[in-house]
Amino acid sequence: MIVSESFVVADWTDPGTHPGRPIAGLHVHRSDDEAWIVLEGRLGFRIGEEEREVMAGESLLVERGTPHSYWNPAPEPAHYLLVMTPRIHQLIEALHAGDRDDFAQIFEEYDSELLGQ
Repeated sequence: MIVSESFVVADWTDPGTHPGRPIAGLHVHRSDDEAWIVLEGRLGFRIGEEEREVMAGESLLVERGTPHSYWNPAPEPAHYLLVMTPRIHQLIEALHAGDRDDFAQIFEEYDSELLGQ
């Protein structure tokens, strides 16, 4: 993981999910942009009302204020880089800590909103 004052790059792999069980449910970041670079496999995205797939070698930027969700639509792993602000990284860490189950409130604490799970 690369961490700077302005962005964090996380190297992640997902074993394979589907839209009914996304990696991240529908949400919006009010003040932060977020980007993905797919290294292997593919990722599915819902960006606003649009759905699309991003293949290995492609990237995607979701600008602040845009509702989005993503998943691995294939049974094989997807390997990708997630480029985010420190605030989004802190949000993800808080969600993964597992010591709270009030996910909507956690999103609010990081200037984001959980729109669906």
